Amino acid sequence: MPEGPSIVILREAAAGLAGRKVLRVSGNSTQDIARMQGQKVLAVRSWGKHFLLEFKGFSLRIHFLLFGSWRLNEERDRPPRLSLGFSKGEVLNLYACSVRFLEGDLDAHYDWSADVMNAAWDAKAARRKLRAQPATLAADALLDQDLFAGVGNIIKNEVLHRIRVHPESAVGALPPRKLGELVTQAREYSFDFYRWKKDFVLKKNYQVHTKSTCPRDGTRLSYRKHLGKAQRRAFWCDTCQRLYQDA
Repeated sequence: MPEGPSIVILREAAAGLAGRKVLRVSGNSTQDIARMQGQKVLAVRSWGKHFLLEFKGFSLRIHFLLFGSWRLNEERDRPPRLSLGFSKGEVLNLYACSVRFLEGDLDAHYDWSADVMNAAWDAKAARRKLRAQPATLAADALLDQDLFAGVGNIIKNEVLHRIRVHPESAVGALPPRKLGELVTQAREYSFDFYRWKKDFVLKKNYQVHTKSTCPRDGTRLSYRKHLGKAQRRAFWCDTCQRLYQDA
């Protein structure tokens, strides 16, 4: 599943479509995609894992689910869920994704301050929301899009290793310093992810995700296929990642 940094990369690649009129629409989506025919793209935006094209009176929301992908001015060897054509032969092809329309003002649909890669990101609000759910596991908190929009499973595993916190630690048991580190690194690691992915070295920088040995202390990593309420894969080191629990 593409995480927030990957969606930012798509947003930047497609930024030139802003101000352009959609001349051709096709795809196997069951939504009323023809409504975009002849409409001008007012803005290219993103929120967390959502890629957004803003039109007058409505917006297109794309979520890439588990296996979605995109191509700009290229095609894959499969039918696109949605294809938008522009002048000069330019085309945006979107595959294996969820297509949805959001009516009215896009700002009414999103809290931009919850997006870890947005300039409006509000760390204080994130800490406040975390303190309101003390029983939540650290792993689940990081995957909560209302708290950390854009954070996915890779970022979750890497952030918890970076700050030395066990994924099953209760949020309410974290010392204030660790809670602050969790919030800070959710954003900072996301930008590291963004830079590494653009440089094609993301996987080379994984410390624990899909790995078997902790690079800090050589301990064999623990692994669980389904962890927490989110039931996502978890990789962690029992030596250097402390389990915080209420007494």
